[in-house]
Amino acid sequence: MSAWSARILTLFPEMFPGPLGLSLAGKALEAGLWTLESFDIRAFATDRHQTVDDTPFGGGAGMVMRPDVVDAALEAVADRSGPVIYLSPRGRVFDQALAEELAQGPGLTLLCGRYEGVDQRVLDKRGLVEVSLGDFVLSGGETAALTLLDACVRLLPGVMGRAESLSEESFSDGLLEYPQYTRPQAWEGRIVPDVLLSGHHERIRAWRRAEAERITRERRPDLWQRHQARKAS
Repeated sequence: MSAWSARILTLFPEMFPGPLGLSLAGKALEAGLWTLESFDIRAFATDRHQTVDDTPFGGGAGMVMRPDVVDAALEAVADRSGPVIYLSPRGRVFDQALAEELAQGPGLTLLCGRYEGVDQRVLDKRGLVEVSLGDFVLSGGETAALTLLDACVRLLPGVMGRAESLSEESFSDGLLEYPQYTRPQAWEGRIVPDVLLSGHHERIRAWRRAEAERITRERRPDLWQRHQARKAS
């Protein structure tokens, strides 16, 4: 079976693997559990200045990435498997469910925009899937790509040391994660909850579940409502 593969189309290929070359993702990359290729979009420009952008039709500030250049870059990886994603504030909001969906596939291609974005015509022609990290604007898609890939790679078989760690994390059951504690048992007058020292696994599980529900209800009422709706259905 082929390793999960990721391809990045970017004006700044030197940004990769970046933090993905460290820690668990980096070890998994070295072990061949996943692969990463970065492609310099500027290499697909046809003029001597390697122009990748131009002024927007209709006027306005900033520049727009040219459809011919971006299309040539996309064509170079058109035979690769997996969805082709354009990182954009207009897209579907990235969440744990989408990370799991992508991690279960063969891999993906990520197009990182810059300036005012990419000419709409190439997005339409190629049928790119638009994905957003949230309601804020970044200078480019590269940092979003790093985050998306980190969320997916850690879900791949063999990357995390203990599979049960994944099932207990925030959003795995539609809830935020319960509080965590370690040594020392007493620190600056603050004590670890007694139930965690009891050795009673059922009581510990019940406490953690109750804390996860409490924190989600207090901090993310939107998540709590969705969680309650799923339970009801």
